[in-house]
Amino acid sequence: MLIGAHVRDDDPLTAVAERKADVVQFFLSDPQGWKAPKPHPHGEAIAADPVEVFIHSPYLINVASLNNKIRIPSRKNVTQHADGAAAVGAKGLIVHGGHVGANDDVEAGLDNWRKLFEREQEKGGFKVPILIENTAGGENAITRDLDVIARLWDKVGEFGAGFCLDTCHAFAAGWDLATAVEKVKAITGRIDLVHLNNSRDEFGSTRDRHANVVKGEGTIDPEVLVAVARAAGAPVVVETPPDGQAADIAYLREQLG
Repeated sequence: MLIGAHVRDDDPLTAVAERKADVVQFFLSDPQGWKAPKPHPHGEAIAADPVEVFIHSPYLINVASLNNKIRIPSRKNVTQHADGAAAVGAKGLIVHGGHVGANDDVEAGLDNWRKLFEREQEKGGFKVPILIENTAGGENAITRDLDVIARLWDKVGEFGAGFCLDTCHAFAAGWDLATAVEKVKAITGRIDLVHLNNSRDEFGSTRDRHANVVKGEGTIDPEVLVAVARAAGAPVVVETPPDGQAADIAYLREQLG
């Protein structure tokens, strides 16, 4: 099983070596901004390295939004980052599910996700798979609850959308981690990546605060996280505090083989 971490953007291969990782995730631009990614200074080396690469899109992206000033740049940004991800040999681009406004119809947000894929398909499709990630909380969120994820997949599944399961987000949203993988696969048919994060907060908190898998402030039993990774059978990325990532990876490799 491939196990790795989300690392700093400037020199991911050095970070991989420090953590003895098999897979790496990083941003291509400011995660709190709208700027298109520039060619990575180590792009050719990253693409040529055997490490498996995933790119996380900026947090501002909200494809579901009914606000044109958010949705339109979000669509553009997804395409730009998918192109940038392809340039470094990435296996996928992770995009949060987003949300609609308090007085908006969630169904309209789901339709906006479908339109993203329809528009791109007309141009030949995305250059890398788009992996939609579950989220921890927020009113009218698109990927917080399994029933809404099921409705989303009715809209986007035919376009080859992938799924990224975040354990901290699932725990915060009130999912039973013992059955989360089974339920997600029943809906999507796939899990392409696992963000194996512990949580600093209690079950159902709707708070997205990650903790290290082991030796940290986590409220999730590490054995439960191991069981999720084993059941998912997908590459694992820890998005945990950097100082503990090497220990997290070593523990998971010992448990998962």
